[in-house]
Amino acid sequence: DVERSRGLGDVYKRQGGNSMKLPEIFEEKMKELLKDEFPAYIACYEEPRYYGLRVNTGKISVEEFKKICPFEIHPIPWIENGFYYDGETVVPSKHPYYFAGLYYLQEPSAMTPANRLPIEPGDKVLDVCAAPGGKATELGAKLQGEGVLIANDISNSRAKGLLKNIEVFGIGNVLVLSEEPGKLEGYFEEYFDKILIDAPCSGEGMFRKDKKMVKAWEEHGPEFFANIQKSIITQAARMLKPGGLMLYSTCTFDGRENEGSIEYLKNAYPEFEILEIAPYEGFEKGIPELTKSKDKAYEKTVRIFPHKMKGEGHYLALLRKGDEQAEAARIAEKTASLKSPARKKGKKLPEDLELFFQDISWEMDASRLDIHGERVYYMPENLPDVKGIRFLRTGLLLGELKKNRFEPSQALAMCLKKEEYKKIIDISSEDDRINRYLKGETLEVDDLADKKAKGWYLVCVDGYPLGWGKIAGGTLKNKYLPGWRLC
Repeated sequence: DVERSRGLGDVYKRQGGNSMKLPEIFEEKMKELLKDEFPAYIACYEEPRYYGLRVNTGKISVEEFKKICPFEIHPIPWIENGFYYDGETVVPSKHPYYFAGLYYLQEPSAMTPANRLPIEPGDKVLDVCAAPGGKATELGAKLQGEGVLIANDISNSRAKGLLKNIEVFGIGNVLVLSEEPGKLEGYFEEYFDKILIDAPCSGEGMFRKDKKMVKAWEEHGPEFFANIQKSIITQAARMLKPGGLMLYSTCTFDGRENEGSIEYLKNAYPEFEILEIAPYEGFEKGIPELTKSKDKAYEKTVRIFPHKMKGEGHYLALLRKGDEQAEAARIAEKTASLKSPARKKGKKLPEDLELFFQDISWEMDASRLDIHGERVYYMPENLPDVKGIRFLRTGLLLGELKKNRFEPSQALAMCLKKEEYKKIIDISSEDDRINRYLKGETLEVDDLADKKAKGWYLVCVDGYPLGWGKIAGGTLKNKYLPGWRLC
């Protein structure tokens, strides 16, 4: 297929043993769904998977990243900050720029949902099923530090990985939760401006990428997941403001999980309207015939097939709760709250924290501090009472108040920009010391710092923060978080 490989040269090599045995019932369903296109779909299983990375525009512009990117990349044409790379010859997850949070490694089609949900700074955003964080990190980057991202995953173990990815990306205006979506309703009724549901699904669109998904499909098929999806999507609907936007996505082809879930939502809440999604050549229309109503509005939803696009299978639906007047009222309310945010008066920073922050150019609002024992958090503005929810993180962890000193956190380092902190050690990505720092080693830095330098320094790679170190006598004592270190 010339069109699939055009412009990519020899970057993508065929993986050996890529063919697989698909369940007969699945093949029959896909024959009915695709008709004359079924042979092209089956043929795509002999083609290589595609590897993608998404630039963190909260830290670096796409143009700047292209200038410094150390390996060959090619644009993903429907994702403005997405790129293909050759996953057979390079390992971007080992490069210092990955540890600096300059990009996230993500399958190209999976970048589409967060890309097509229009996020604006100041929005209150919920990612309902957020782990491992591919979509949450993009939503948070789009917020540019304003508003709040609430990233939730019911699995506590998966939520821990989600938290790390969010902190690496430098997203501080966040709550990371591990709850059933139903429990969140009582806390966040009609609270959110935007909600993304990347729903748990049967995974049919990922069969080529991951053969283990076939066995999982045989154990729990579309009907099992459709029931879960109906519960999640209606719970989320009640947490969305009138006029707010919701994007629902899956990585499956089954109509019960896709158009069927949207029809279930619309039957329960008729005020939801299906909106057009920004198009791209290769996007396929949703299939109204897979619903009971056969309403042509379902054609506004999007299907991504791997024989049509350089990516795996996906489904997307963008919905608005209520009409355009409700959306205008929501925007007006958000604008008013940004102009005059609620603030408490009279609260002061703890003395040790204030002393440390003399080296940071941030304008701190002491009313947003939340101190639990030694730990100090900087909370997003205008949150409801969230006591009783299971948290992994509330706001940005600034650090810990020890006896007569403040110790800054790894999360704070990742939220800072080089120009926002006075004491910097900037090491080239070509310098062997950068990998030694990421491994937790002590470094000699007398050539990079003033001979009298001492105290907390922000260690950067080519100008992008990685973590903290403490200097004394030309030696940097490594404070890089042990759980994040390069193996």
